[in-house]
Amino acid sequence: MEEKPTEISNSKMFGGYNRRYRHFSPTLGCSMTFTVYFPPPSSPSQKFPILYWLSGLTCTDENFIMKSGAQRAASGEGIALVAPDTSPRGLNIEGEADSWDFGVGAGFYLNAKEEKWKNWRMYDYVVKELPKVLSENFEQLDTSRASISGHSMGGHGALTIYLKTLKNIRYSAVSAFAPITNPTNCPWGQKAFSNYLGSDKSDWQEYDATLLIEKCSKISTPILIDQGEDDKFLHDQLLPHNFEDACKGANAPLVLRMQPGYDHSYYFISTFIDDHIHHHAKALKCA
Repeated sequence: MEEKPTEISNSKMFGGYNRRYRHFSPTLGCSMTFTVYFPPPSSPSQKFPILYWLSGLTCTDENFIMKSGAQRAASGEGIALVAPDTSPRGLNIEGEADSWDFGVGAGFYLNAKEEKWKNWRMYDYVVKELPKVLSENFEQLDTSRASISGHSMGGHGALTIYLKTLKNIRYSAVSAFAPITNPTNCPWGQKAFSNYLGSDKSDWQEYDATLLIEKCSKISTPILIDQGEDDKFLHDQLLPHNFEDACKGANAPLVLRMQPGYDHSYYFISTFIDDHIHHHAKALKCA
């Protein structure tokens, strides 16, 4: 099976191009798609830093690219956007599509430990395999300069990946929209973790940003989070104030912006996405 990415679609936007690719992932054991927005180059030899975007429950790699409008600011800042899918697909595991918040479209950016879900290794795919694929196949991308962001489940993924790789300084900055910040204490996280990771809750703690931040130090760039105050998932699933309290206890810099009237949708994301692109651009230029 072809591990080298094959382009399956492209569209011009703000002088650059959205290009969608398919490749076989040895990490996940299936074909995967990802989309890259390449901003317009100022010279033939220009190499772009990368902002990885991790999407939420039920999404694919296309939701952010089609709905966020992030390409306008990314084009101006000279940042490539990379959006992977949210889970393995096509493996036909029993129960993988029984519910919208678990299985297909709900990989939770972890490495599963339960045998049934052994292919659900989105952490390794995002952190290890995808950057390698990009580095080997796209000379215009500078994978050594990267940043990470996401929404909801993807916000959880962005925060946990950033915090778990701090010692390696893999990402220059992190931001999130309405992230699941304390999954060990919410229904979405408990359902995912119990099935993917098993009953040992010490394994759950490795993918909980609120618990991980307590062990972290030397975070120089503030963590940026936007959260809609009218988000119906705010109080039972997302729990941003738990993360805020943990950041205070760890002296970790956090900018938590509660946005009146906004919900959980891409209308919310598109309103504030430029702020996040500029946040990452500043950090990447210092990298």
